[in-house]
Amino acid sequence: MPSTDSTATTSLPHPDPCTSYWQQPPDEIADLRTAPELPQYAEVVIVGSGITGASIAYNLLSAKPGLNIVLLEARQAASGASGRNGGHTKTASYRSFLDNIKAVGEEEAIKVSKLEYDCMAAVHDLVKQKGIPCDANRCDTVDIYYDQGHLDQARESVALMEKLIPHHPTSKHTFYSPEETKKNFFAENSLGSLRYQAGSLSAYKLTIGILKLALQLRLNLQTNTPATSISKSTLSPDETIWTVTTPRGNITTPILILATNGYTAHLLPQLQQVIVPFRGVVTAQRPGQSLPHGGDLPTTYSFIYKEGYEYMITRPSIRGPSDHTAPQHPSPTPPQDSTYDIVIGGGLTKTPSHGTSEFHTTDDSHPSIPASITSYLATSTRTFFGPSWDPPHPLGTTRTVWSGIMGYSADGHPLIGAYPGARGLFLAASFQGHGMVLCWLCARALSSMVLGREEEERLADWFPRCFRVSAERLGKRFDGRVVGREVGEAESVNGFDGGGV
Repeated sequence: MPSTDSTATTSLPHPDPCTSYWQQPPDEIADLRTAPELPQYAEVVIVGSGITGASIAYNLLSAKPGLNIVLLEARQAASGASGRNGGHTKTASYRSFLDNIKAVGEEEAIKVSKLEYDCMAAVHDLVKQKGIPCDANRCDTVDIYYDQGHLDQARESVALMEKLIPHHPTSKHTFYSPEETKKNFFAENSLGSLRYQAGSLSAYKLTIGILKLALQLRLNLQTNTPATSISKSTLSPDETIWTVTTPRGNITTPILILATNGYTAHLLPQLQQVIVPFRGVVTAQRPGQSLPHGGDLPTTYSFIYKEGYEYMITRPSIRGPSDHTAPQHPSPTPPQDSTYDIVIGGGLTKTPSHGTSEFHTTDDSHPSIPASITSYLATSTRTFFGPSWDPPHPLGTTRTVWSGIMGYSADGHPLIGAYPGARGLFLAASFQGHGMVLCWLCARALSSMVLGREEEERLADWFPRCFRVSAERLGKRFDGRVVGREVGEAESVNGFDGGGV
């Protein structure tokens, strides 16, 4: 069982995080402060500059030009989960569909599935429309199966999705035999595979791109400004003022939005055990020399086995200051570096605690990364691809390793909306490591709630009720992953699904 220690507390983001693969180099706005001094007041204050906070700011400013918004970030811009994930824009809705039907009913399960697909598609559309340079690749993905229970459940879920959502692309999947899987996807010893629509991108560059769009609309971004506490003053039944305390002074606002994901309980202690932080690990690797096309594979991947799964994309190589793994070669003609990288994350069940030690931690510094995960991920690709991988790259397999902090809730859904009994306070948090196919549309929904435009945006038609903040949901306590738990996973979680750590 994951730790459920009621004394565990959530801290601020670690002051000295590891540099993720995607942050090499940091963007020009990484340390931006739009104004040299922190304003004393803003019409809206957003805490958190990940894809959720950035998207909320952009949506609000697009809908209401001139709105005075200050966005606070504890560290560099987009330095949290959005700058640390595995690069997927992958729904995998079929994996949670059966559980969602049991928990919230068919109508809500269908809304969740549609939202995930629509969000993935909308993100890639946004990138194209706005010209955001984030290495976006709209492609298929394949899930490789090594456990019969998982595969049987996948077939059952896909069949039901095809029946209940027959005319939406979220239900379109193709199964492959073991022989077809080896031929088409170069994976060894599988029981079969499943292919469907997805994509990949740099979530760091995407988030930076959205922040820049918001900055053009006069967003006031204040990086390296941690919100250490919040408090409220009730001036009248219809007027509440929130005060956000930072090391640079206080800022007050009638509308406070916490887009703080796994860190949310630091500012709202009553959410301890409601939103639980969880650390995941990702590596960038040089592909084995026999992998076709130099490692530039046409799909993204997940490798699903009884205890958990890993998730993988390929992309043009990034080399930066943390790329220190290559051995020295005295030869005057050393081997050429790879032109493509394998980005693969997961491995959480390979820790001595089966991953439970990664709950309740906000430490994403380099020394804290578990060696058991790093060593496992370094050999996992060779295991999955077999002869299609060997021989390993002469400069070494692992290019760099990093970690990031996700947020998990008791029911496995994000918490989006107004906080009950706290006028002017809104949450957009707890994305279960699945943020890249949730955050953009959740941000759109929250923006309409803040502006009182729910009917205009027809939220009831497309936004799941099970995502909304409610007193009932805030009363639940986290005791392990619920929605999406797979056969044989027991009570453990296996890290980023490749969305937004």
